[in-house]
Amino acid sequence: MSIPQYPQAAIFLNFLKYEKRCSKHTIISYGADLTQFFQFLITNYESPDLTEVTSGFIRSWLAEMRSQKISPKTLNRKLSTLKSFFKYQLKLGLLQKSPMTTIVAPKISKRLPSFVAENDMKTLKNYVEFPDTWKGRTEQLILSIFYNTGMRLSELVNLEDRQIDIANCQLKVLGKGNKERIIPVSKEVIEQIKLYIWEKDSIRPLQTKNLLVLENGKPVYTKYVYLVVKRNLSYVTTLQKVSPHVLRHTFATHLTNNGADLNAVKELLGHSSLAATQIYTHNTIDKLKDIHKKAHPKA
Repeated sequence: MSIPQYPQAAIFLNFLKYEKRCSKHTIISYGADLTQFFQFLITNYESPDLTEVTSGFIRSWLAEMRSQKISPKTLNRKLSTLKSFFKYQLKLGLLQKSPMTTIVAPKISKRLPSFVAENDMKTLKNYVEFPDTWKGRTEQLILSIFYNTGMRLSELVNLEDRQIDIANCQLKVLGKGNKERIIPVSKEVIEQIKLYIWEKDSIRPLQTKNLLVLENGKPVYTKYVYLVVKRNLSYVTTLQKVSPHVLRHTFATHLTNNGADLNAVKELLGHSSLAATQIYTHNTIDKLKDIHKKAHPKA
């Protein structure tokens, strides 16, 4: 990213990359938001200095994006980018006050996460057949790990053999911001992983350190895993959207529905705050309401 009028943007992105160790996708997203904002300043306000940027400029930018029918969720993300950027300028002493202090983010209607019902996951495990081939075993293991750990798509694609602790039935996962977390795994899935690694090592010499590989020995990739999940979940659920993230929601929802402590679910998912995890309590409350309705004589 290069905007000659605003070199502070590139400095901020380097801070995110090398000090905060943010993911590639996060840096690309922040870079795009900042580029859009500064191009707006250049076009509409003749490239004001950062010290001259006011909340009025930001509100005008928001108004322009609203006129383009950009969703509140996207607007919030862009405002979050600006908030982080100006906070960094305060830290460097380049600003005395952030223009973001009086900006109110648009309200977003809360949408409950989609998840696959427990009975449907049992159907997937017990009745959906996988071919007795390397491809079949890889697909089955992908689904088992997702549902047993709730890990993100990027975490699974980059999962390496060395992160598997077979003796203690656990995985060490490298999440957002390169934060490590330990996730316990069932003995059944650990045995599945153990056999997969043994067969992988015995049938071909591999250069990759990745756990999950294709028939040609190359690591699985994002789109491949996405399509595997989409195809197999479509056999057992009528959800319109099926994806690896739905399996992550399914993992968390089934844990909370069966009495798991919310703080424990937060740690397993790798959330930085409890607020991100609390959405799963809504599904739990819905289940309790249903139980109450069916079981209470006066309901």
